Amino acid sequence: MRKAVSMVLIVGLLSLAATASIGAQAAGQKVTLSFLIDNQSALDGIKNLAAAAEKKLNIAIAIDLRPGGAEGDNVVKTRLATGDMDDLSFYNSGSLFQALNPPQNFVDLTNEPYMASVLESFKSTVSVNRRVYGIPAEAAMGGGWLYNKKAYAQLGLKVPTTWAQLLANCEKIKAAGKTAVIGSYKDDWTSQLIVLADYFNVQAKVPGFAADYTAHKATFAGTPVALRSFEKLQEINKKGYMNKDLLATTYEQALKMLADGSGVQYPMLTFALANIRSIAPDKVNDIGFFGQPGDTPGSNGVTVWMPAGIYVYKNGKNVDAAKKWVAYFVSKEGMSAYMEKQKPSGPFAIKGITLPSDVLPAVKDMLPYFDSGRTAPALEFLSPIKGPNLPQICVEVGSGIAAPLDAAKDYDKDVEKQAKQLGLAGW
Repeated sequence: MRKAVSMVLIVGLLSLAATASIGAQAAGQKVTLSFLIDNQSALDGIKNLAAAAEKKLNIAIAIDLRPGGAEGDNVVKTRLATGDMDDLSFYNSGSLFQALNPPQNFVDLTNEPYMASVLESFKSTVSVNRRVYGIPAEAAMGGGWLYNKKAYAQLGLKVPTTWAQLLANCEKIKAAGKTAVIGSYKDDWTSQLIVLADYFNVQAKVPGFAADYTAHKATFAGTPVALRSFEKLQEINKKGYMNKDLLATTYEQALKMLADGSGVQYPMLTFALANIRSIAPDKVNDIGFFGQPGDTPGSNGVTVWMPAGIYVYKNGKNVDAAKKWVAYFVSKEGMSAYMEKQKPSGPFAIKGITLPSDVLPAVKDMLPYFDSGRTAPALEFLSPIKGPNLPQICVEVGSGIAAPLDAAKDYDKDVEKQAKQLGLAGW
């Protein structure tokens, strides 16, 4: 997957011009930084942090909203290509970030003093040639299944630890007249979760998959356990477990279905918890989480997403002010302001930042996976390649249009194009 004293919230795709220069700031005048962020991220924590930073630094934030998913990716790339990027941008870490040519477009933060507090595991996801270009914008996330605990209790269901148990739960939910698995393909990025969250199970059976995949020695279509991820997506739809209007259902509508219990399970990242808390604060404690089960009993775990990053635009007019603001963001004071208004969706990638005792139940559900070491980073954090058309491919599989093997072959072709653009060896 924040109330500022003078924050301007601008909905649209046009970037905002900075309203003051660094020279003006030196003279005691306020500088306003434009901050590009997707319209599906929870903003409460960032807004509250920005308000605190404005008081302390005299630097205000004007939020510029963009779409999520592939449409939002195109907005970011277009802004960079035209030199019209905001001072700050909130964007994926990992493979998608690598495709933005970070050395050309973003400020090198490697030697900033505060980077010593950022975990190395995160730095590696926003680095090129050992130079670091971003800070963690949020907590780490689990990728798996959010579920309505009240509905589970009413139906006498237990958290599944195998795929067969998950399907059995789906049958009981369907028989009760509820949507067993919520699909929200109107926002196409949400279609990927069953495939992407299955990576723990792929790595458990083929530990070297990420390295072989990057070196073009392994493919999704040619690796049975990787192909199985697409098969699971098809299976959920084929058995009639999803809402019939999945192609018209949005991410926000899906969260409301989950919160009110009309939909019982939703494959999703845990950052969605902040959104649920915003739209249904009286229901968020009813939501639990479990990692996507595999086919082998006793081998369940969770796929972990590193946080998105915040990046400073290299050609912006307010680079110095932007660097001061990101330094405040990762400070203990900044993180405290963030957590005052937004409960973390997982552990932070910043040293010395501890989770509050009253984190949401779904976050508590996730922590045992971390404590017992039953985690694996999502593939996009182990390999620099992630095909840009995966959302559309997953929509086709998850809505019954495409067969899993054909989809896997299409994705392998999609990945090949990107790998060649990145100049990777073996492609």
